[in-house]
Parts: sequence; structure tokens; C-alpha cells
Amino acid sequence: MKTNVKPAEGKLGILVVGCGAVATTLMTGVLMARRGLAKPIGSMTQYDKIRIGKGKAKRYLSYADIVPMASVDDIVFGCWDVYPQNAYQSAVYAKVLKREDIEPVREELERIVPMKAAFDRNYAKRLDGDNVKDCKTRWEMVEMLREDIRSFRAHTGCQRIVVLWAASTEIYVPIDKEVHYSLEALEAAMQGDDRQHIAPSMCYAYAALSEGCPFIMGAPNTAVDIPAMWQLAEKMQMPICGKDFKTGQTLVKSGFAPILGAHCLGLSGWFSTNILGNRDGLVLDEPQNFRTKEVSKLSVLETILKPGEQPDLYGHGNQDDTQYYHKVRINYYPPRNDNKESWDNIDIFGWLNYPMQIKINFLCRDSILAAPVCLDLCLLMDLAARAGRYGIQRFLSFFLKSPMHDYTQGEEAVNNLFQQHTMLRNAIREMGGYEADEEMD
Repeated sequence: MKTNVKPAEGKLGILVVGCGAVATTLMTGVLMARRGLAKPIGSMTQYDKIRIGKGKAKRYLSYADIVPMASVDDIVFGCWDVYPQNAYQSAVYAKVLKREDIEPVREELERIVPMKAAFDRNYAKRLDGDNVKDCKTRWEMVEMLREDIRSFRAHTGCQRIVVLWAASTEIYVPIDKEVHYSLEALEAAMQGDDRQHIAPSMCYAYAALSEGCPFIMGAPNTAVDIPAMWQLAEKMQMPICGKDFKTGQTLVKSGFAPILGAHCLGLSGWFSTNILGNRDGLVLDEPQNFRTKEVSKLSVLETILKPGEQPDLYGHGNQDDTQYYHKVRINYYPPRNDNKESWDNIDIFGWLNYPMQIKINFLCRDSILAAPVCLDLCLLMDLAARAGRYGIQRFLSFFLKSPMHDYTQGEEAVNNLFQQHTMLRNAIREMGGYEADEEMD
């Protein structure tokens, strides 16, 4: 089959916002994998296979056999962070990986030194690093970031660059139609130093897209999830995606909720709680930052189990309680560090309204789950850019808690994990010149 995707020639730069646990776990894993010292377990782009054709013509191929994927051998890392420690020091400090898994690539990690971050402490009050740009205005913040990207490209010789947000969750920024609905208004707000409506993450996104770099929002920040950024992505013909890496509890939720729907079981309530002790947990201990995460995590169920379509199962029928109860909690607990634990209590009911319960206890490692997601998103966004795809990349919803969608047109996000997987496979097929032959019911 013929594909119009440009070949993955030369080096691929991955510029990461944040050099914390997730970023250094990603970097260390990629560097170890390309030396043959570790396996990139959990990475869809490295392990998943997709069916091509039907009947006797059916074959199962890896992504790289269908489309021209960039190789991990061609990746060059760079980053920004509020703390000046290099990637090796940060990896040791994060305590996600054992020292014996970091030492083999120590020299390479030590060469990854974070650039000064574009930072506003009002957006993450629990962080107080000193490796921060002296920006007088938001527009100056954008210009400094653009210069960083240009310098990284010139210094490394990377032909292509993807910018990945793997930093902390900012405080919640409600969408304001006067500022966020048009590119002209957004630029005016940046130039006018509107710090209430313009978060630092928006400056990173604007800078990346303006420099011809796909942008991935890995936290639940508003950032690119606004019409003004969609317009910029269209203007620059760059792909964008977000928001919030789907790794632990929400991954389970997006896979388990469809089971209830498929079996027509009723839901009375779903209570989710987490304990987490890393830098992300520290930042989320601030109520305003948690609010941003809460909105992201709460959005999953409502698009899978819909009271309006199945009132007997998901609508309780009285005026004040029109659907199941859904609560999410995150608790900062330092002893666990990156080893997050989540509990889900699910109250369901079945035949003749008899109640039942389901308990899920997931003891996971946050960055171990996030690292392959980051790798896949970067490689697939680079693929999308070479395929001429721009704007919101809905086929990447599989990797995200709160997938971007055009809410101004009443579009609803797809959160069902199995439907998301179909979207992903069909997009790979199409970019490879094959028929998108799976339907999403």
C-alpha cells in the first residue's frame, strides 16, 4: 500500500517541560532500551500489533511495519525545569528507578541539563525552584521559550521537535470566551500580561506551535484545550493533543465502566481515592491545583454511562439526584513517593435492583506507567505531523484522561477505552495507506 507520510529522517528532539520523575524515567528507559539493556514494556508503538486486511489476506503488523515511525535510536532529549539539577541527579532524587538501572546511562543523563523554566509560582504554590526565567510579561515568556526551542534545534541538529508537558498540574483556569475563544484575543492577553487568564503552560504551547513543534499536554491544565490554540494549530498546521496522561486509576475506570454498560448493570455510585507522595502529589495537595485534576478525572464516566440514554441504570429519577454519585479524591502521602495506590468502591445493582459491590485496589508505579505513554505520544505526534495531520488528534484519546474535543460544537469526548483503541488502530491503518476497517459503535 502507498502512504503519503514523510519518512522519519534525521533526529527527533523531545523537549520535555519538567525534569521530574516522569521525565527522567522516560529518558532513562529510552537510553537503556537503545543500548539493549532494558525492554520498553508498556509501549504500544514498540509492542502492539494491528490487523491489516481480512480473511486470508489478514496480517498482524507492528506500527513500524505499517507507517514510518521514528526510532528510539534517533531521539534527543532536552528539558526545562524550575530546579537546575541535571537528568541524572533528578532521576536519583526521584527514587523511581534503582541506581543500577540509572548508572549505565549516567553520562548521557548528566548531559541533559534543564533550561530555565517559564514559571509563575501562583500556578503551583508548592514549588519554589530558582531555575526560573526573569519574564516581565507573558509575551516575553513566550519569546524566551521560542528562543530556547530555536537554540535546541541549532545545537542538536534535530530535524523535528515535539514538546511534551510532563510538569505539575497548574491551578484551575476556567475558560473565558473573551480571552480563550480567538487567537487574536489570546495574543492580546499575552501581550497585555494577563496573568489571570494566561497560564505558563499556554506560553509553552504557543511557543511550541509557533516554532513548528507538535505539543502534548500531559497534565489536566487548560493550556491547548481552548479554541484560540486550535486556531494556532490550524494556522501553523501542527498537531496538538491532551490532556492528562491516562495511566492508573482512570485507565482502569475507562476499561471497567464499559463492562457495566455492556452487561446493562446499574450504577449507584463510584468512589475513587488515591495516595501519592511524589512532586505531583505535593502540588495536588493544594486545593486549587487539585480542582484541575478533579475536573479531568470526573469527566470519564459521564461519557460512558449516560443517564439520559439508560435512566433505569444510571439515572435515579428524583429531582436532586439525577445520576449515579461519582467522587474522586487524591491524598498527598510522602512515604509512598512515586508508588501510587488507588482504591475504587463501585456500588452497582442488578436483577430486581439487588445491590452489589466491586472493589478495585491498584498498587501502581506512577512514572513506570507514564513513561511508555509519553514515548508513544511523542512518536505518534511526530508521525501525525509527517502525515500532514494538524489540530486536535482525537486518535490519541487512548492515552489521555480527558481527551480534547470541540466542545464549542457540542462534540463529546470518547472515553470508552475500547472505542479509543479502535480509533487508534484505524488512524494507523489510514496513515499506512490501508482501509480503516473497524467501526466504533
